[in-house]
Amino acid sequence: MLIRVDIEKCTGCTTCVNACPFSAIIIKDDKAFITEACTLCGACVESCPESAIIDEREKEEIKPEEFKGVWCFAEQSKGRIASVVYELLGIGRKLADSLNTELSAVLFGKSQEVEELIKWGADKVYYADAPQYDSLDDELYSKTLVRLIKENKPEILLAGATAIGRSFIPRVAARLKVGLTADCTGLEIDRETGNLLQIRPAFGGNIMATILSPTSRPQIATVRPRVMKRGEYIAQRKGEIIKIEPLNPTGRVRILERIEDACLSKVNLQDAKVIVSGGRGLGSPEGFKMLWELANLLGGTVGASRAAVDEGWIPYAHQVGQTGKTVCPKLYIACGISGAVQHLVGMQSSDIIVAINKDPNAPIFNVATYGIVGDLKVVVPLIIKKLKEGVSE
Repeated sequence: MLIRVDIEKCTGCTTCVNACPFSAIIIKDDKAFITEACTLCGACVESCPESAIIDEREKEEIKPEEFKGVWCFAEQSKGRIASVVYELLGIGRKLADSLNTELSAVLFGKSQEVEELIKWGADKVYYADAPQYDSLDDELYSKTLVRLIKENKPEILLAGATAIGRSFIPRVAARLKVGLTADCTGLEIDRETGNLLQIRPAFGGNIMATILSPTSRPQIATVRPRVMKRGEYIAQRKGEIIKIEPLNPTGRVRILERIEDACLSKVNLQDAKVIVSGGRGLGSPEGFKMLWELANLLGGTVGASRAAVDEGWIPYAHQVGQTGKTVCPKLYIACGISGAVQHLVGMQSSDIIVAINKDPNAPIFNVATYGIVGDLKVVVPLIIKKLKEGVSE
């Protein structure tokens, strides 16, 4: 146990028992004892009035002024860089300019698009193109990134809140013994302290929390796709590509074969320019047939609220919202969706939002560009009819 009780000092006052959020401290024979439920959060150490609880973990002194630069992890799949990377470079460029420092990208795996990272704003690209990096290997990726961070000391590290980012970035934070703020929807620099303000939904999306890591470096955050805007593309921009000395895989897991989920590969919500989404107001799975017809006429695809997915009307791959995909199409049409906060988090940054709902007080109208109060089973067929006639009203 790395946190222990000094029995001689302990008075059995129970202050620590009340302070522990995990009920991991009990009183025996008028003395405090820490059980196996302890998560090492340290709340008891700060609360003890007798300084009888001792944290024996080694604490390396961090000097924030020694860390410079903003890094973005550039994930790739089959050599193609993920679209969220260009969004990270957009916000990363703003953060780097605010701090008057460099913006760098880190790319693992061979890609023909490495130069694109510079054109989208990176000053440097740390590039590992050895074959062992082509597919995600959590252990290899985390060891390599940790080594790079220790050698170069960036003050900020950003990654996409994707399957890849969520898989190995927490390992990086754990190895470095620093914090990680997941699923950020906003990032800013505190002008007074220079700390990164990491903004994300909390308590089911009911509040927006601003999280800081003032005493640890690097400050690590994952960002939800389609929340940030891409930066400026400059074809003539020049930068430096730094080849990384590769490490050999040493983990217990070996990738034998990569198989794509056919359902997920057909539904690309995050890259769609037009999305027609349906909610519980459709009444049945048959209601999605007219949404597919409308989406096909507009050259888009179909999304859904969690309520519709939970009813089994449409697969999870179509879900938009906090527990689904975050999207930012040019046109988002919400049909029979009330507008719960959890859904709005995933689509409110769309360029144009059209809401169709028979309840005039539905929250979806608060974020809609255009609202239609009416029965979607009447309104949607009328829109389809007009589109087929080639009439735009």
